[in-house]
Amino acid sequence: MKKIEAIIRPEKLEVLRQQLEKVGYPGMMVTKIEGHGKQGGVTHQFRGTEYKTSFLPKVKVELVVTDSQAKKLIDTITEVCRSGSVGDGKIFIASVDNAVRIRTGESGDIAVS
Repeated sequence: MKKIEAIIRPEKLEVLRQQLEKVGYPGMMVTKIEGHGKQGGVTHQFRGTEYKTSFLPKVKVELVVTDSQAKKLIDTITEVCRSGSVGDGKIFIASVDNAVRIRTGESGDIAVS
């Protein structure tokens, strides 16, 4: 199993949710976060005064999937969330040893299917 963590722009969340549903994966965990990458934030002007916003709003989408689903879902996330501009985000993939569905006690791949 794999855990996919995608850090994306907030405005891409609803489109991503719909596309993941279309490819057969409706379950996800979503967390609102703030951060910055190489760009280090953005500079704004307000009433002639310049100020810098160091941390930008982002959304972290987490999925735990079987190994066979991982590539398709990573490709879907990349396709939906890529604009070609700085700040599109990142995807992190980690191995998961086991998962247990609390309600039934099922474990392994069947618990995340």
